[in-house]
Amino acid sequence: MIESNEITLYAIRGLPGSGKTSFAKSLNLNFFEADHYFEKFNNGKFDHKLLKKAHQYCYDLVKNELLNKNSAVVSNTMTTVDEVLEYQNLAKEMGIKFVSIILENRHNGISVYDVPKDSIEKMSERFDIQLK
Repeated sequence: MIESNEITLYAIRGLPGSGKTSFAKSLNLNFFEADHYFEKFNNGKFDHKLLKKAHQYCYDLVKNELLNKNSAVVSNTMTTVDEVLEYQNLAKEMGIKFVSIILENRHNGISVYDVPKDSIEKMSERFDIQLK
């Protein structure tokens, strides 16, 4: 559980099935995922054609939460540094703390959103980590 008066944006990264949602829930903060778009507008089914809309929906919700002076969690695959920088830059522009967390899938978790295995493999291949 996170308890702090400092507004912080936590970014949780990892492949589908790594436990991002479970970990986000454990932080007891409002959390936002592109998958929420699919839950709300596509009967919970992942659709690659809607991915851009889903990520914009997520970003807008995160930004709104931060504008309301609340800490927030964004929990998406964010396989590339550029995807992380989008949220890191938002935090920087707003003058709030940013924390990036990477979850591994060492427990062999499976995607609850039926992301195709070939999509997960492609994400795995492009997952990049920049430690600074």
